[in-house]
Formats: sequence, structure tokens, C-alpha cells
Amino acid sequence: MKKTLIADYGWVLKGSQRRKILLVMDKAKTPTLVKEQTGIKVSNVSDVLRAMSKRKLAHCLNPQEKQGRLYELTPTGKVLRDELHETKRKEP
Repeated sequence: MKKTLIADYGWVLKGSQRRKILLVMDKAKTPTLVKEQTGIKVSNVSDVLRAMSKRKLAHCLNPQEKQGRLYELTPTGKVLRDELHETKRKEP
């Protein structure tokens, strides 16, 4: 893994909400849909998705919208999600 990818992976692992959100991002989703799938408050989901966007792990497809924003993982975010899924599968 590249250094930046390792740093981003460490950042994701440090937060349980980040891990949960990353794991459910299999396609473009709104914060409300992520909330329904994870049980995390929608305001926290929005905060995490914005932070992921700043780290280039996700991006907003319709930033002009105030409600119903759609977020999708970037290629880097997808690599991290896949790594998390792989790690989860290996757990006893």
C-alpha cells in the first residue's frame, strides 16, 4: 500500500462510524440511506462523508443540492472498503 493509502486506512480504522459507513457504500447513497443501513445519526453520517470527501475517499455527485446529496466512493475509497471487507472475512 502507498503511504497515503496507509494513512487513510489508519484514519478509517480509528473511527467505528467511519468503518461502518465505508462498508455500506457499495453505490451512490444519500446520508439518510446510510443512516438507515448503519443506525448512525444522519448528522454524524453527513460529517463523516464530508470528511471522507476532504480526504478524497468519497465525493458528492450533486453538491449544489442542500438536501438529498448523493455520495459515492472514489477509487481510493473503494480500495479501502474492499480491504475492510477482506479484513472482516479473515476475522475468526
